[in-house]
Amino acid sequence: MNLDDKSLFLDAMEDVKPLKNCADSQWLKPQKAPVAPKPDTALLDNFLTTDFLEIIPLHTPLEYKREGLQNGVLDKLRLGKYSQQASLNLIRQPVERCRQMLFSYIKQAKQDGLRNLLIVHGKGREDKSHANVVRSFLARWLAEFDEVQAFCVAMPHHGGSGACYVALKKSEQARLETWEKHAKRSR
Repeated sequence: MNLDDKSLFLDAMEDVKPLKNCADSQWLKPQKAPVAPKPDTALLDNFLTTDFLEIIPLHTPLEYKREGLQNGVLDKLRLGKYSQQASLNLIRQPVERCRQMLFSYIKQAKQDGLRNLLIVHGKGREDKSHANVVRSFLARWLAEFDEVQAFCVAMPHHGGSGACYVALKKSEQARLETWEKHAKRSR
């Protein structure tokens, strides 16, 4: 500290009294301990696993189809024939944050009645790169959701091997609307 800085500091602190010598001040002690914020119940319900992970090699495309789903649905999904109603970007996020974001995203999509989603996880150049670890966890996590019917690698214009399409089950309301639409045609 040079001489000018010291004199500026002393001028600025001229009327400051040390706390131990300040007789007219009153200290307020908190009556109660601060209340800890309640944890988000949605995050407590997060059932997505984070235990041992088998890394999916980069050359193996992500793909999953729930039993009973028609092959044509997966084919259309793979070709990007369904319009994406929402997307989630997981690039450069820590694994635990990806887990939380994915859980909230799928639950919200279900609540909103969405069916077709895009999830961008990024591309890694090596099997053990962060992007491929997230990609491998994503494949496991998506299969853990009852709502997820299928998922596969996205088309190049949507991110290619760095993203995936996800098809969710129809909501009960959408199922009823489809049934009514087809019932009217058969009359």
